[in-house]
Amino acid sequence: MPLKTKLITAPTIEPVTLAEMEMHLRVESNDTAAALTSTQSIAPADHAVAAAYALEGDGVDVLNSGTVVYLVSGTNAATATINAKIQESDDDVTYTDVTSGAFTEVTTANDNATFEKAYTGIKQYIRVVATIANDACNFGVNIVTTAPQSVEDDYISGLITTARRLIERHSGRRLITQTWSLYLDAFPDISSMRIPCPPLQSITSINYYDADSTEATFSDDDYEVDIYGEPGNVVLKSSKSWPSTTLRKVNGVIVLYICGYGATAATVPEEYKEAIKILGAELYEHREDGLTGMIYKTLPWGVKTLIGYDRIIPV
Repeated sequence: MPLKTKLITAPTIEPVTLAEMEMHLRVESNDTAAALTSTQSIAPADHAVAAAYALEGDGVDVLNSGTVVYLVSGTNAATATINAKIQESDDDVTYTDVTSGAFTEVTTANDNATFEKAYTGIKQYIRVVATIANDACNFGVNIVTTAPQSVEDDYISGLITTARRLIERHSGRRLITQTWSLYLDAFPDISSMRIPCPPLQSITSINYYDADSTEATFSDDDYEVDIYGEPGNVVLKSSKSWPSTTLRKVNGVIVLYICGYGATAATVPEEYKEAIKILGAELYEHREDGLTGMIYKTLPWGVKTLIGYDRIIPV
């Protein structure tokens, strides 16, 4: 009998962004002027000497946007230098540095130059902070975002989720971090318990219920978690055993666990992201019930090729 599982907490993002899917579909969402927005983080001015990153620019909302940051330098004093970097935040209050977010140091050797850096993170807000040494510096920082919108954006976003779920179902894997429950009628009669939907990240709890449905927790001191197995396993420690309590007849054991490659799109293997694009495009092009129904029953050859080698065969 197939294992009984239930999704508890769905992924908060998808492995493929709306912009990536629209690029794959070659969908033109908007003209350039309508799509681009330029916002000052640090206004152009002669900025006085500032200690280590003490000059803090305004935060800019960049959620769901393509983002490029421009530092535009004017003419600076002979010994003046600017060191600037991008920071990111979830709440526009607490900021942390962006990896590889530092700009090239500005000196008189590169006066009147424009420096740019693309922001590819997932936070809602970014800003630029700067150190100004030795003398005043003339510069400003603009954050340019592109947030294409089309009448089909919601539809395409839904296709991304549908494609991801179909690929997860076919591959037996889970792509983005999510929480599931596994329901068992009894503890295993061997020393290990198979956890479906790899890759397994962690076990949150193992609860069991006696004949009166009184709940108890199986201590994590009694087992180890194998996150590297395909799929993962819960394994009893030496000299430990599963509880001997008489369980209720149905769903006497409930395992709560977290699975998926990670919480960001960057953690998902490229072949799965490409498979989502291909399947999403098939669903986009063939919207009628007949063909869509066929796609649900049999995946396109390209998708099967991309994900077939790592498929987990359901038990």
